[in-house]
Amino acid sequence: MRISVAVITYNWPQALQLVLRALARQTELPFEVIVTDDGSREDTRTMLLQLAQDYPTRLVHLWQPDDGARMSRARNRAIAAAQGDYVILLDGDMVAERHFVADHRVFARPGCFVQGSRVLTDQALTARMLAHQRTSLGFFERGIERRRHTLRVPALAQLYAHAGHRQRGIKSCNMGFWRDDLLRLNGFNEAMTGWGREDTELVARAFHAGLLRRDVRFSALAFHLYHLTRKQLVDNPNDRILAATRQARSVRCIDGVAQHLTEFPRPPAALAAGTAELQQRP
Repeated sequence: MRISVAVITYNWPQALQLVLRALARQTELPFEVIVTDDGSREDTRTMLLQLAQDYPTRLVHLWQPDDGARMSRARNRAIAAAQGDYVILLDGDMVAERHFVADHRVFARPGCFVQGSRVLTDQALTARMLAHQRTSLGFFERGIERRRHTLRVPALAQLYAHAGHRQRGIKSCNMGFWRDDLLRLNGFNEAMTGWGREDTELVARAFHAGLLRRDVRFSALAFHLYHLTRKQLVDNPNDRILAATRQARSVRCIDGVAQHLTEFPRPPAALAAGTAELQQRP
């Protein structure tokens, strides 16, 4: 079982650098880390070229032009390019605890996807983490919410792992899917742009296809770096797409990952320091 970690990013290279350093320090390295970039400026690529000089696993950079928030498209390109049997979806502001990849492997089951949790950090703690390149936090750390999510207790984690159809708490910032299941669903719905609901819509189709959800708590820990959010968006058009998906009990979206498979007839080249041509652009 090869694991690909798909990290989505946009114009926050300082956070992305910390996320990638945390993935480089895993007790079990993933087969590859794919940074899928929704149109960041040149400073993100410069940082990646520097980091790639001694990165301990395959590191790929996929870039698409900045044409508004196109998270679904960016993630679909990573899924299309992935060589892993299993894909962990991670946001570029989620700093993984050192057992993160190994824990996801333990929780992977056929016919299921895994929904992970996150520790929320406040602005001051995020600044400290970035300044000191900290990739782990303790239970008593100042400046965190959801303190229980700092606890890694594998035995207790199994009690929360029963499979079901719970729809609350869907977050693609920490989620694991078998790649074949993502292809069967046609990945994320690219009709959904802007903030939110694309992960919930994907899960709705996963449930329609017969997949079950396994929650991973007290395991696969990740620390979310503070930033402003757009959660209060009113009259989000993505809500209407989600409602239509649920009403029709759709399994596959129309505009999804399938249209990107021909972009990668061969695996994209790993990022290597000083080689500008290896940045994968559509």
